[in-house]
Amino acid sequence: MLVTSQLKVGVVFKSGNDILVVQRMLGQKGGRGALVTKLRVKNLLTGQTMDLGLDAGEKFNEVDLDKLKMKLSYLDGDNYVFMEQSTYEQYELSKEDMGDAVNYMTPDDDIEVEVTFYEGKPVGIELPIAVEREITYCEPGIKGDTSGKSMKPATLDTGFVVNVPLFCDIGTRIKLDTRDGTFIERANK
Repeated sequence: MLVTSQLKVGVVFKSGNDILVVQRMLGQKGGRGALVTKLRVKNLLTGQTMDLGLDAGEKFNEVDLDKLKMKLSYLDGDNYVFMEQSTYEQYELSKEDMGDAVNYMTPDDDIEVEVTFYEGKPVGIELPIAVEREITYCEPGIKGDTSGKSMKPATLDTGFVVNVPLFCDIGTRIKLDTRDGTFIERANK
């Protein structure tokens, strides 16, 4: 059994008669009642994508999945083509099926990911927790503006915008947490 707090991008679960894969974490909201987690999910049976709000205590059945370690080989339009390293078999995933993972990888990377299969069809990927990316654009930090944890927006080589500390500049390689897109540290060269 899975609990709502265990759901993350790439996890497949059963809700009623539907088989759903989490494509994007939209956030959490607490109020008078319990914590509500908002997700964007794709129904694997119908192909429909929808936003879903789940209470913190909800339980779901797990789905039997196959996972293979692969590397991103190339992009074909809006499709991402992954290659299994031992058999050289290739599998395509659409940009929509990739969810937030498109923000953290390019074909130039040497990142090994786990591609998730449901009934022989690739449905999503699981990234490593930390990945390295390069900053391609950011405003310069203002000297002396260091009260508290000061952050500024930076555009990465994938086009994704994240908040980074003021000491980061264009060309800086940084480590990011793929679960929520937050800055971890400067990468070692």
